[in-house]
Amino acid sequence: MNVISGTFRRTTSLPVGLYSVLRTSSVGCARFYCDKAAAGPSPATSGNDQEVRVRFAPSPTGYMHLGGLRTALYNYLYAKAHGGKFVLRIEDTDRERFVEGAAEKLYDDLKWAGIEPDEDPYKGGPHGPYTQSQRYDIYKQEVKKLMEDGRAYYCFCTERRLELLRKEALRLRQVPKYDNKCRHLTPGQIAERLAKNDKFCIRFRLHSKGDEFNDMIFGKIVYFIAQQEGDPVIIKSDGFPTYHFANVVDDHYMRITHVLRGVEWQISTPKHIQLFHAFGWRPPQYAHLPLIMNPNGSKLSKRQGDVQLEHYRNNGIFPQALLNYITQSGGGFGRELLDIAAPQMTDLVRQFDLKKINANSSRLNPELLKHFNRAEIRYKLENDPDAAERIVLEVTEMVRKEFSKDVKNLQLSEEHVRDVLSWSLPRIDSLQDLVKSKLSFLWVLPKPTKEQIVDADILAVLAKNLATEADVPDFSKSELSRFIKAFAERNHLAFEKLMKALRSGLSGLQEGPSVPEMMEILGRAKTVERIELAAGRQK
Repeated sequence: MNVISGTFRRTTSLPVGLYSVLRTSSVGCARFYCDKAAAGPSPATSGNDQEVRVRFAPSPTGYMHLGGLRTALYNYLYAKAHGGKFVLRIEDTDRERFVEGAAEKLYDDLKWAGIEPDEDPYKGGPHGPYTQSQRYDIYKQEVKKLMEDGRAYYCFCTERRLELLRKEALRLRQVPKYDNKCRHLTPGQIAERLAKNDKFCIRFRLHSKGDEFNDMIFGKIVYFIAQQEGDPVIIKSDGFPTYHFANVVDDHYMRITHVLRGVEWQISTPKHIQLFHAFGWRPPQYAHLPLIMNPNGSKLSKRQGDVQLEHYRNNGIFPQALLNYITQSGGGFGRELLDIAAPQMTDLVRQFDLKKINANSSRLNPELLKHFNRAEIRYKLENDPDAAERIVLEVTEMVRKEFSKDVKNLQLSEEHVRDVLSWSLPRIDSLQDLVKSKLSFLWVLPKPTKEQIVDADILAVLAKNLATEADVPDFSKSELSRFIKAFAERNHLAFEKLMKALRSGLSGLQEGPSVPEMMEILGRAKTVERIELAAGRQK
């Protein structure tokens, strides 16, 4: 447990008004006085007809990765499947790890993924503010209640004492935890420490009974938290609320009915439920999502570049493909979803079932991402004319940028781009694959070469034959392969020599797809055009 204590200093980062709440008290902490009236909406009311309200509450201490995206998606799907609301709340009370711009990036990533909040810090809503650093008046009000009721108390333990406790517990092979020493301070001792301006935090008094709750995924959970932990800090020595305290207060005031979050938070749930009960509030229902693991079985990390959303956005992964990918880790859907080649968001909402989430951790399978991205490209090209047009424009711009030195020799008619896309569907994993060097022949006309591998007249005859449907009725890879072999035999040419000449004339590359495949990709007209150019007889 990381608690900072020692001498209390007021800093510019201290929440407005919270200092006097912590400092101004009667002896014995029986009563607190606020310097500003608390603000905030009325508490949520209980009832079976309550609207489903869920939240995604990231901390802006890093950027979104697949684990966070899965949590956001499943909250969104649960809300939409039940006609409820999906709330985005930014939990920015950890000022030491705060990353400038991370909150805005998280919001942008959600919108990119098609997970649009109903209420958030940017569009607002009836239960805002939706950023914790703007909610300190509410926290003032609630910490005052706990202190008055005796469920919270001052802790003056220094960082050194806490470290000694930890080392001693490890030496005795025990679980390190706070020993609740300051629970037993007398009113006189408290008044004396406050008068000396000693640094302090505020802790929540845990009860010793076992806590039981029903996890909507894992079932009945019983946990004796007081045997594993000391009383938790709820207001840190810098005046900021801890995650546990602010999280509970915000869930209540934002009327959150269901909390879907990672299983790593399951151990904290009894603590949160105790806080709810201490306030006399009804806790939400909890569902803890199993971990998503890397292919090698290690945990995902915010600082792991290849699982951040930015990595996928920059590498041509479509948002819906990424969502479909993470639905394969942990379940939550019936087998009917497998029958849909490229599920869309409406399909996910319709098929989502919390009861079908697997409680076991699951590993990512990168091959599935490639499959879903190919399926999404095909879906957009075949079923969404507007999206297909955007893809054509995107590919066109990518080609112009990648091959800017050959801009005069680019083949970028809309018909050609669409032909290439149709050919590429089963062969590429993302649109970026289309501008890799080995496929540059798709777009760049090869420059004539002075090296004459095969006589120009022979190439001209070949071009004439290929242009005639009577000679080559089926312009497919297999038919072209047979035709070229027969042509080489009729003209007494070494097959390898002819193929080298054709590869040079069609692509100007030393490697890439086979010559018959390149011809099939380019089509009859462009193949003839390029061979004639190689023969020096361009019309």
